Formats: sequence, C-alpha cells, structure tokens
Amino acid sequence: MGSSEAEIGATSVESPGKSNFIRDAIIEDIKTGKHNGRVQTRFPPEPNGYLHIGHAKAMYIDFELAAEFGGKCNLRFDDTNPSKEETEYVDSIMEDIRWLGYKWDGLYYASDYFQQLYDWAVQLIKDGKAYVDDLSPTEMREYRGTLTEPGRESPSRNRTVTENLDLFERMKNGEFAQGDRTLRAKIDMASPNLNMRDPVMYRIIHTEHHRTGNQWCIYPMYDYAHGESDSLEHITHSICTLEYSDHRPLYDWFIEQLNIFPSHQYEFDRLSITYTVMSKRKLLTLVQDGHVKGWNDPRMPTLSGMRRRGYTPEAIRNFCANVGVSKTNGTTQLSHLEYFVREDLNKRAARVMAVLNPLRVVIDNYPDDLVEEMEAINNPEDASAGTRIVPFSKVLCIEQDDFREDPPKQFFRLTVGREVRLRYGYLITCQSVIKDSDGNIVELHCTYDPLTRGGNTPDGRKVKSTIHWVSAAHAVDAEVRVYDNLFTKENPNDVEEGQDFTINLNPNSLTVLTGCKVEPSLREAAVNAQYQFERLGYFCVDPESSPERLVFNKTIGLRDTWAKVEQRGKK
Repeated sequence: MGSSEAEIGATSVESPGKSNFIRDAIIEDIKTGKHNGRVQTRFPPEPNGYLHIGHAKAMYIDFELAAEFGGKCNLRFDDTNPSKEETEYVDSIMEDIRWLGYKWDGLYYASDYFQQLYDWAVQLIKDGKAYVDDLSPTEMREYRGTLTEPGRESPSRNRTVTENLDLFERMKNGEFAQGDRTLRAKIDMASPNLNMRDPVMYRIIHTEHHRTGNQWCIYPMYDYAHGESDSLEHITHSICTLEYSDHRPLYDWFIEQLNIFPSHQYEFDRLSITYTVMSKRKLLTLVQDGHVKGWNDPRMPTLSGMRRRGYTPEAIRNFCANVGVSKTNGTTQLSHLEYFVREDLNKRAARVMAVLNPLRVVIDNYPDDLVEEMEAINNPEDASAGTRIVPFSKVLCIEQDDFREDPPKQFFRLTVGREVRLRYGYLITCQSVIKDSDGNIVELHCTYDPLTRGGNTPDGRKVKSTIHWVSAAHAVDAEVRVYDNLFTKENPNDVEEGQDFTINLNPNSLTVLTGCKVEPSLREAAVNAQYQFERLGYFCVDPESSPERLVFNKTIGLRDTWAKVEQRGKK
C-alpha cells in the first residue's frame, strides 16, 4: 500500500464553494462532529481506458471539496479486472490528473487489498453469508429474475460451510477453469433491488494482472471490492455517479456484515454532453476500429485528446464548477464547454496572423525591395504580453474567403474597387483579378495608400472591414488540422434497432489543410503552445510538429457573424 503525490498543485480557478447537496452534507457532518470533523474523499478510476471529460467533473468534486474543508483526497485504481486493465492506462490517468492541476494525498490500488478482501470473503463464508456457485453466467441470469418477478435460489446455495471453504480455496489455487464457479453473497433472491439477489463476489480469471502478475486467478467483483476499499482507506465521503445509487445498499451490506469502517456513499449526476459519447467501451471501440487516431485524438472527449486539441485545465475546471452537482441526470450542450474554453484562451493565447487558404495579393504601387516592420499587439487582454514585429512587403497572402468577385449584400471584405484595412498595415484597394485556365482566382492586384500605415486614415474616411495577412516572402508553411464534432447527432446513441452508434460518426470531423501560411514568429513555436489566429480561432501546436514541419490543431473557432449570415442565405 504505497503512497505518492503528484507534483503539480491546482492553479487559480473559480471557487468550489458553490452550494450543493454533497457540500451541504459535509458541512453538516463537520458541524455535528461526525468523523471528528475529518473529510477524506477519493478519486477511484478503473484503469481500463483513458480519462474523459466526465471524469474531470468527478475529479473536480472529489479534489475541490476535500481542499475546501482542509481534507485529503486519495487516488485509488480499482484494478479488479485484469482482462481489461493496462499499465498504460494507469500512467495516462496519473498524467491527466496532474495536468488538470490536482495532487493526490495517497496513491492506492484495489489490488493492494486482494489478500484482505480474500480473508473477508472467507469470513463471510464461515458466517454462512457467502457460497460457491456452479451456475454458468447464462443460468445465473435466468435464475436472477426480473424487476417484477423474484429470482430463484441456486441449487448450490445451501452448500455447507465446509464445502464452500474447500471449493473457494480450490478456486484460488487454480483448480477450475475460467467461468466454472463463482463466489456469491447470500442475501435475498426476492429483493426488489436486483443488486441484492445473491451478487457475485469473486470470479475465476486466468489472466495476468498488471501489478500482481499470476499471484491470483480469482478476482473480486467491483461491487465487492469498492465499498471495502473505501472502508480500508477510511473514506468519509465516497462520491459516485447516480448509476451506483442502486449499488449503495450492497456496499452497506458488506460493510455491516464485516463490521468495518462505515464509509458512506453520495451519488451525483453524471456528466453528459451533446455530440459526445462517454462510455469507455464505446471510446475503446472508436480507437480499436480506427475511427480515431488513438485515445489522444483531438476529436475524442478524453482529457489527453482535449489537451492535444488545446483545451486548458483552467477552462475545464471552470466548466465543471459551472455545471454544478445535482441528483438528476441531464445533458449539457457542447457549446457550454466551448464557452469556457474561449473565455480562458482569450485571456492567455498570444495573437498571431495565419492564412489557412492563401490567395496571393500583389500591391502594384508598393516598392519591390521594401520590407517594413509592423508592430503587432501580442494580446490585447494582457498588456504585459507586449508586442512583436511582423514583416510587410509587396506580395502578401490573404484568406480566399476575404475576397468575392461578385459580393452579396452585407459582405464588406475585399472586392474589386473596394478599400479594406490590412491589420497593422495599410489600406488597400483591389484593382483587378487574375484567373487560371479553369476560371479560379489565383491573384489579386491592389494599390495601397502610403499615408495609412497602421490602419489610420488621415482624412477620416471610413472602411468597413479589416482583414489579416502574411508577407508571402516571409511566411512559414504549416499544416493545420481543423476539427468538427465527431458525431452528427446531438445524441450519438440515437440509432435505429440493429444499428451501431458509429452510424452517426461525422465523416467531416477532420479536415487537414496543407500549404497554410503563418507569420515568421511561429517558426520556433513550442509543442502545445496556444495561439489565437486573428479572425480565425484558437489553435495549438501539435506534438507531431517540428521546425521543419509545423502542425497546428484548431482548438475552437471565433464567432463568425458573416459565416452565420452566409449560412442563412443558403437555406
């Protein structure tokens, strides 16, 4: 039972002191002197996948409530199923917790308790409260009954204590094949709560465990190990999601029969977000079937995927604080999360200019060999961020969408005969266009007003649009990966009978743009660095990036009023 601490503490985030029923229960317990005012929580992931945004909410509650009341929060891996667990998952979970800004007070594993759990199982057998069963999984389901019909007792239920002890030890010694026998609690086959109908405590699994190797071939079920693990760690407030509320009577039953520390469980609403699946089984399917490029694909709701996409831990924690804690499940709009991402990145992301779909612009009356240095603001939200120099020259690149040869109403960007402002540069007017043999516009010829450096107009004339640009001669090539929702439906699980949730995958969830042009200040951009590409959105440097091949991931877009207008016009 080793213990360790993560190295990174929580950074500034909104106060966790928002009232909710779990917080109120802790306040009441402290007031009445329960547990001598001690608060001990735990975050108990199963190491069978990567953490996702739903786990972030659970982490927020566990760690923040403990911190608010001067308590402690453990990290415990509930590693009771060796067939689905890997050290890779353990390592990724630790990394995600640290990244989110939390540190654990003790590091534990359910496998630390395997011997104690086995000894307690033997005690329950001796007390006549557990028995070895020969029913197969299929037969066990048949005997279990339904919500309206009681279950039937197994023919093995009335074995003697001596026979049960012998069979259970032989199970432990590996004498039986996987699935041949189980150990079940003897409770009540007529209970209205199906979890109390003689639940399985142990099953035989001949698979090597990621920590204990081949020491064991029987493994405790989650429902048996979970409450006892909480008890062993003297968890005062065991916080779980609502789907475990029907399991709480079983946890309590084991604790009462064993007469051990009475850890109490509280259940809160599980986080559900539109256009997103949270099931680790389904996320694993997406990875294994190649629908995404790994657990850290930026389209995934995993914390590693969000980190790679450019989400910040502060944004995620503030989102978790805002969605609150309740006893009723609901669905949160994806835009709710995106709001907090934009709000946080607006404060911290450096502004730069990048052109994703370049259109060549030649300023005919600009000197051929002149290069001017334009001073650009790094972040208008942070005066301490200072300024940078951006080169300006005769040939520029602008976005293709910033020009229309035949502009519709309310389009105020560049067109022939119209003047626009170049960000930090000059006012230019388009004079003519050049097209290729297919009729595509490949180059604009413009003139500039030398008196309008910095975008000022000495005569006071007004222009309705400012567009961004990069100097063609100084621009750095980049690849930009643009992400959309992974699913086309708000509820990806909304499928017809016989269909799989993957039928709702969005075929356009990833668009890779090559030949993008970014300003030269980004040539040495560090991996994971976050930027606002002016007028385009927030982007971060992908881990696959290098000075020889810059790769950016689009984190989230800016609100684009014209895009909304144009979209309405297509309807």
